[in-house]
Amino acid sequence: MTAVPESTALRVGRPVPSEELLVEVDGLSIHFPVGRAGFWGQRVKVVHAVDDVSFAIRRGETLGLVGESGSGKTTVGRAILRRIDPTAGTIRFQGEDITATKGEELRLLRQHMQLVFQDPYASLNPRMTVLQLVAEPLVVHGRAKSVEAAKSDVVSLLERCGLPADAADRHPHAFSGGQRQRIGIARALALRPHFIVADEPVSALDVSVRAQVVNLMQDLQHELGLTYLFIAHDLSVVRHISHRIAILYAGKLAELADSDAVYESPLHPYTEALLSSVPIPDPPLQRARRRIVLQGEIPNPIEPPTGCRFQTRCPLVQDVCRRQAPPLEEKAPGHWAACFFR
Repeated sequence: MTAVPESTALRVGRPVPSEELLVEVDGLSIHFPVGRAGFWGQRVKVVHAVDDVSFAIRRGETLGLVGESGSGKTTVGRAILRRIDPTAGTIRFQGEDITATKGEELRLLRQHMQLVFQDPYASLNPRMTVLQLVAEPLVVHGRAKSVEAAKSDVVSLLERCGLPADAADRHPHAFSGGQRQRIGIARALALRPHFIVADEPVSALDVSVRAQVVNLMQDLQHELGLTYLFIAHDLSVVRHISHRIAILYAGKLAELADSDAVYESPLHPYTEALLSSVPIPDPPLQRARRRIVLQGEIPNPIEPPTGCRFQTRCPLVQDVCRRQAPPLEEKAPGHWAACFFR
């Protein structure tokens, strides 16, 4: 296991005191059994969704988690929220090990950790009013005696999220996608959490409203001192909101650094390929850019290759990449990458 110590994984010129860390993930692995193989079914097939992932998030920080579909981004977020049991590794929240937390202790913990869903159309119960939707966590956790008793708090939350007070009495179908996502954000904020996992919160929205929702999340972070794990595949949005960015490929961390460092001087070949695919709104510059088109097969998560996960598509691949996995190493102050040749 190549766990990255939190004091060095976060370093940008100085060590980070442990009290500044809100979330610490050390050697996280998540495997899902999917049946048996072999003539007598003696071998259990396992999907290696996440393997040996380590990072930490400071209080008040936004860590952007980026990767293509199937890379394990959502699985990491759900594991931190304790909606999935890790196969290996540890998860610490506010300095406490929560890897095996269950029952009433987990229910109380979830008041401080909330989720903003990807699809605002599917995440809101169409039979409930906005008042009922946002007040539900307050009633469940004993913060309010009833939905009506929570109405003033709900209205205040809706207004803070850019919605009118009368929105509380309407149903989700009366709102646009952007407004529905604001309702989802208000619901996530109802319990005044410290940490929010935003699982691709703007990918289902029109381009015209994405910036509005991202700006709202930034404003709320400054006002309430929130900490975000922002999961996305839209690199332009990630750069706008994130302080640091982690690049995930096939369940393994490929790169981790400050937002500007990732965009201006990427070290991992996969990061370079991702950034080359982001269009620039300037035709001459766009034509002059070198587009990196990856060749080869995406690794099978049931039988991942020995060595580097990116070896089947990497333009720099050598024999050593096929024999052993490159460790996540600090190549520059605060800039970590898993590549032998960078």
